[in-house]
Amino acid sequence: MLKGPFLSKDFIGANPNYETSKIVLLGEPYDCTCSNRAGTRFGPQAMRLESVGIEVYSKYFDKNMDETMFFDAGDLEYPFGNAQKMLDITESNVDCIYNDGKKLLALGGEHLVTLANVKSVLKKYDNLALIQFDAHCDLRKQYLGETLTHSGVMYRIAQLIGYQNIAQIGLRSGEKEEFETAKKYNTLVKEKQQLDRFKDKNIFLTIDLDVLDPSLMSGVGTPEAGGLNYLEFMEWLKYLKDFNIVGIDIMELAPDIDITKTSTATACKIVREALMLL
Repeated sequence: MLKGPFLSKDFIGANPNYETSKIVLLGEPYDCTCSNRAGTRFGPQAMRLESVGIEVYSKYFDKNMDETMFFDAGDLEYPFGNAQKMLDITESNVDCIYNDGKKLLALGGEHLVTLANVKSVLKKYDNLALIQFDAHCDLRKQYLGETLTHSGVMYRIAQLIGYQNIAQIGLRSGEKEEFETAKKYNTLVKEKQQLDRFKDKNIFLTIDLDVLDPSLMSGVGTPEAGGLNYLEFMEWLKYLKDFNIVGIDIMELAPDIDITKTSTATACKIVREALMLL
């Protein structure tokens, strides 16, 4: 009989008991509307495997991952090519997490999945705002005739919570119309203090990893030069520690594009730091 020990398939630092956990790590491996380089459906599993190489201690928040009490639920299974069914599956499962009194930390997967996460959180929390870290506006009403795409997810979310409840950080790519919309509704944020208007709100935090510069994060579907470096990004996260973050997703890692695995290792560290905010 095999005796082990065996390497866990869970993200490092996970609590094995769902009932005693406060946070649920959920893989959302969907990438059927990716408009450039596909492969984000492999992101959640790649992060789990790579996570064994990081420390469980966050020097930025002076806390160990296991103190956050998170449970790794594994990956959802999605049909190919059916965006609406994917959203329905995601929403119903995230509903269960919040109905059980826990919070979500989701790993993508493409950014469209965030729409389902937000719809579910809205059932539990009112007065909701969304903070988006991203290279792209994601404010397209449609792309190649499709309305449900990763390039239009923020437009869809704005219809649910209003543009006045959206803050966008790191944007540097999009159509002229998208930037005009962002300027019209004052969603663009360049200074941390601009987020203070959300201090009295419940906040969903969505992180598209292409907000980081591709010199550090090349393993994404649509890399854009001129992004944040890691320390700049961490300063933003540390600023959010006193805000009421009720859910987070970390999206758009395409691990096979970066054969050095630097992108995946960096994504794992962002998962660690994000846990500290919940």
